[in-house]
Amino acid sequence: MPKLPAPPVPSSLKSPPPRPGESGGPASPVDQAIAARNSVVDWVDERTSLTGAVRWMMFRKVPKGTNWFYTLGSATMFAFLNQAVTGVFLAMYYRPSPAGGAYESIRYITNDVFLGAFVRGMHKWGATVMVVLIFLHMARTFFFGAYKYPRELNWVIGVALLILTMVMGFTGYLLPFDERSYWATVVGVNINGTGPLIGPYLSDFLRAGPEFGADTLSRFYAIHMMLVPGAIAALIGAHLYLVAKLGTTAPPWTKAQKNPKLRRTEA
Repeated sequence: MPKLPAPPVPSSLKSPPPRPGESGGPASPVDQAIAARNSVVDWVDERTSLTGAVRWMMFRKVPKGTNWFYTLGSATMFAFLNQAVTGVFLAMYYRPSPAGGAYESIRYITNDVFLGAFVRGMHKWGATVMVVLIFLHMARTFFFGAYKYPRELNWVIGVALLILTMVMGFTGYLLPFDERSYWATVVGVNINGTGPLIGPYLSDFLRAGPEFGADTLSRFYAIHMMLVPGAIAALIGAHLYLVAKLGTTAPPWTKAQKNPKLRRTEA
């Protein structure tokens, strides 16, 4: 596959040459701010060479007919970032202890912590929004045929992200440790235990033993807080790299323009 040339540097990031007769310094505070910004960018780029990677990632050509359907992936990533940020604030007060600690900490966050109810609501409803968005994004990818060559690996990564999102929602449902979340998790773990071959082992792993208890809550908290978000972040990085490398597909209703130069000349 031929490589496209690197996109040019935007004019806003270039320092204009001085006019004849001028000393070369900026004439207004706005020009001074632009020159200072360019100096900082040049200083960082001289030591890291990151601007080439940023230009390769951000400034690229998109197919004709690109519309709002193509923003579902970015919206899903924004929902994940919302979950990560609000989850960090909730973890500052949450105690993964079944002996009244988990439920009481949630009650304390909701009723007593400044903006606690707002942050918890953002995290709770953000999980639902993320699940809905990732299903819509996968549906758009499927119906637009974006899973075909050469983007099969990106489709596989997307399926893995979908599974991890469901795992994160399942493990987070137990953390309030009230009656509804407890018995719903019991049902979910028992359903996993009916799977062939690895089902019983998966149930024992999730329960952290033969029965539900303190170790179960700690294991769900560790999976929800550290294991799954780390895996999702790594796969999102790989997903974005492949999107930037392979590009996006045009909508299926867009027809390619005919180029007369590509017609085969008859002898």
